Amino acid sequence: MTPKKIVVIGGGTGMPVILRGLKQQPIELSAIVTVADDGGSSGRLRTEMEMPAPGDIRNVIAALSDVEPMLMDLFQHRFTKGNGLSGHSMGNLLLAAMTSVTGDFYNGIKEISRVLNVKGNIYPIANQNMFLHAEYEDGEVVVGESNIPKANKRIKRVFLKPNPVLPLPEAVTAIHDADLVVIAPGSLYTSTLPNLIVPQIGEALRATKAKVVYVCNVMTQAGETNHYTASDHVKAITDHIGDDCIQAVIVHNQTIAKNVQMVYAEENAEPVKYDLDRLRDMGLEIIEADIVKELNHSLRHDTDKVANVLCSLT
Repeated sequence: MTPKKIVVIGGGTGMPVILRGLKQQPIELSAIVTVADDGGSSGRLRTEMEMPAPGDIRNVIAALSDVEPMLMDLFQHRFTKGNGLSGHSMGNLLLAAMTSVTGDFYNGIKEISRVLNVKGNIYPIANQNMFLHAEYEDGEVVVGESNIPKANKRIKRVFLKPNPVLPLPEAVTAIHDADLVVIAPGSLYTSTLPNLIVPQIGEALRATKAKVVYVCNVMTQAGETNHYTASDHVKAITDHIGDDCIQAVIVHNQTIAKNVQMVYAEENAEPVKYDLDRLRDMGLEIIEADIVKELNHSLRHDTDKVANVLCSLT
């Protein structure tokens, strides 16, 4: 029996959580990852090396690799001392070095994936440097993924330059050939949408025979999704890439403890309200499940629970 093909699109901290669970399943797995990060080590390397940002790719490699824990600790190690080295992670430096050795970012990813025994395919959304811009509702435009939440204003749209950004052909093909496409949870405007607004990606999402499912965020994010409901998240996606690109939404169906809510409130974050009637009016299938766990007063999607729900959809 041919294994089902599942493609996960995203970046940030939410995507690796989804991938860790899915890599244990008997499926053919592909990850399409944002390269729009411009902060920290990633930002420095993309400026100095004129390469796509490696940080989100590094975290996906770590999630999908199967090597000794010590080797993975080395790969994820971040230097805290050293003139020029401080702040860089070892994995980012390895990706930069392999890009130089192979002459190509995507080839560099493939070689490191082979060395670190990665399960599945990892595709950067683009094989070129790209810059995320945000236009706020008052008309101001800000450049740079790391700068976008700082204005703390309602975002009207995000867009990429250069225009057009050319997606990796393998990423477009993966979406067309998939049995299930998963839009991972994460920062809506700075991790999720930078992938989806690449024109051929949005077209592929509408054209694919696969069901496209969005794993909705559990908490809002200050500066990006203040007071957003679940349908606001979906509407931001459809406003950017058109209707009929998402068929289903997965939402967490348990109450979030008050003490956890209080911790998030200090960061101006609150639970995402799941306005199910409005989601149904948008023609979406709603999948409710207990998919979150608490860790040190912070919430994370439960990697195994989410993987089980997703695999049940194929």
